[in-house]
Amino acid sequence: MLVAEIHLSAPQSVWPLAAAFAVIVGFVAWAYGRSSGSTGVRFICTLLKIIGIAALVLCLLEPLWSKQRAKPGSNYFAVLADNSQGLQIHDRGQAQSRGQQMKKLLADDAAKWQPTLAEAFQMRRYLFDARLQPVTDFGELDFNGSASALHTALGNIAERYRGQPLAGVLMFTDGNATDSGVTLDTAGLPPIYPIIAGSDDAPRDVSVQKVAVSQTSFEDAPVTIQMDVSVTGYENEEIVVELIDGTGKKVEEQKQRPEKGEQTLAFRFRLKPTERGLNFYQVRALPRSSQGVQTNTAQVAEATLANNSRAAVVDRGRGPYRILYVSGRPNWEFKFLNRALADDDQVQLVALIRIARREKKFEFMGRQGETSNPLFRGFGQTNEDQERYDQPVLVRLNAKDEFELKGGFPKTAEELYQYHAVVLDDLEADFFTRDQMTLVQKFVSERGGGLLMLGGAESFREGKYARTPIGDMLPVYLDRNEPIKPSGPLKLSFTREGWLQPWIRLRDNENEERRRMNVMPGFEVLNQATSIKPGASVLASVADSQAHTFPALVSQRFGGGRAAALLIGDLWRWGLRDEAMHKDMDKAWRQMMRWLVADVPNRFVVHVEPKESSDTVSLQVRAKEKTFQPLDNASVQLIVTAIESGVKSTNTVKLKADAATEPGLYEAAYVTRRAGAYRVDAIISDANGAEVGRAEAGWTSDPAAEEFRSLKPNRAFLETLAKQTGGEVVSTKNLVRFAKSLPNRKAPVMESMSIPLWHTPAMFLFALACFVAEWGVRRWKGLP
Repeated sequence: MLVAEIHLSAPQSVWPLAAAFAVIVGFVAWAYGRSSGSTGVRFICTLLKIIGIAALVLCLLEPLWSKQRAKPGSNYFAVLADNSQGLQIHDRGQAQSRGQQMKKLLADDAAKWQPTLAEAFQMRRYLFDARLQPVTDFGELDFNGSASALHTALGNIAERYRGQPLAGVLMFTDGNATDSGVTLDTAGLPPIYPIIAGSDDAPRDVSVQKVAVSQTSFEDAPVTIQMDVSVTGYENEEIVVELIDGTGKKVEEQKQRPEKGEQTLAFRFRLKPTERGLNFYQVRALPRSSQGVQTNTAQVAEATLANNSRAAVVDRGRGPYRILYVSGRPNWEFKFLNRALADDDQVQLVALIRIARREKKFEFMGRQGETSNPLFRGFGQTNEDQERYDQPVLVRLNAKDEFELKGGFPKTAEELYQYHAVVLDDLEADFFTRDQMTLVQKFVSERGGGLLMLGGAESFREGKYARTPIGDMLPVYLDRNEPIKPSGPLKLSFTREGWLQPWIRLRDNENEERRRMNVMPGFEVLNQATSIKPGASVLASVADSQAHTFPALVSQRFGGGRAAALLIGDLWRWGLRDEAMHKDMDKAWRQMMRWLVADVPNRFVVHVEPKESSDTVSLQVRAKEKTFQPLDNASVQLIVTAIESGVKSTNTVKLKADAATEPGLYEAAYVTRRAGAYRVDAIISDANGAEVGRAEAGWTSDPAAEEFRSLKPNRAFLETLAKQTGGEVVSTKNLVRFAKSLPNRKAPVMESMSIPLWHTPAMFLFALACFVAEWGVRRWKGLP
């Protein structure tokens, strides 16, 4: 509120009137001093007469009351009304919803606040939900908006009226914004005057707050779906949460009882999807009393059912993930590893095993015209199909065709990068050329692949990998001091970091896992590492009979991929004890291989990025060549399909993704018209129009769940917003009074106005009242 100032129109008369006033005051004091009444009565009468005379003297000075006010019609004033679904909520004991009460305030002409506001300002009316839109009146309010983009709406207001005289914003809302991630610059806003819709006494409600999906290499339960369920008004009543798959079948059900009137319950489902690729699930939470009843019946007890369920997308990948296993000799580790992965349809093991080393060629031993290794005599093969004397004899297993690995270990990036991981076992460094070892290093660091070295007889130090490109990637040092030799059998145990890794565990609780490891057989072969590299994690260790501990399984990130070292050389002993341990060993191999390829990127990837305060998603496709360099000049077609009851809808939308500024990146935007789950299939073609690959992704859109995340008005946010912008929270009861006070508040365009105080009946009535009071007191006390 602006402070008014008082000015005198006749300042030249101040001293003469002051002298006359002093004379009159002196005369009055002298007259009452000679009076015969009591001292108190004489004082009161003197004071009343002097005040009355002072009021008359002040009128002779012609005082003016000057103040600033908003110049009529020169300033804008915006009125925003929240049109989202959140205003459909009925507070406890209220027959009308929050929106109906708010609409009455906006449309009731009897209140007169809008005409009062329009007399001094140019009113601009807006509705906002997911978007901000101008309206002529508020009769269009239907409270069906899918979101409350409050931050975005205020940002748009600030942008629209930048440089224009906007005096303030009157905002009708509950303050629950669905775009809280949008940064709001309050410095660029005029004063905000929120009118809060709703009561702080939240109605009864069960709400699924958030759903998080995590995937691991843990074989028994590779997918975990976690959710928080907010419960209000159902103390000690059973809350049931159901997990429903894409076919509508209930997968699992969990129950909890809240102990408080307002409480957040945590639920966790662990499952193993049977289908590859995208899987869609729905999480539904209801109080036990609402199950099996019709929707309208349940709504009587619960504020809304719009926030009781949410969708979740699980992407298990299409596979198969290909792993290249290279060994210096046939051994038991490959036998058990190959058998373990034979039951996994997601992981394919391709083996390159050396069965004979290079042999020097002596002319006197060879036959005339023979250049191949004599091991192949009698097999009817031509010299071109046989290894030469100076080449090792290699066997390929599980190759996809006759050409894969025909020339031995890959020599080009195009050959090696088709795999997701490389496993080296019992193989010395001299097997590789320097270029091949550099290629393996780039495979991990640039392509993002996985590397695992097993503890064979010619691995690590014994294989002379120190100071080689492959040795540089390993998480252990190979060129330090000679390590201590272990004595006796080696017992395996997990480290603190290992216990945190789901893929390394085989049981679902720690006690059973410890019992399992206690009965495991001891190992006898260990490739020792003197120390661990900075940043590496020891996941498992072994201890000898003297209680000396040695690292057994170590991993670290290297560039875009990971490198791991399994230093035990006779892991196969684990599976020879009995059938149960054999199954455990197979399971451990499968989980380790899944972990090794879990984060390895594919050539073609679709990423879905929802945009804040909008129902639009950005679809980004990254395409790469076989050498994993960006694929330019590609053509990318996107097919977006809505998922209805877990089944792909026949209604699809085809989009073309445009090339972005980043090489190999293609983008398109899609607007989700309704809530639910969606999938996008990307078809990538090269510059010649030939299809080179496909990718898929899924996402969910559930604006209603976000809108009804909280049923309490966000009073704290609105009060803070008003304080930061120089406004205030306005009560609905004081709305008319507030509208009348606005012209007297600070505005961009102001004008001055003056009111003559001396020319008002109030001043004369005040002076007359003083004289009459003085006369009354004198008559009452009998003074002359």
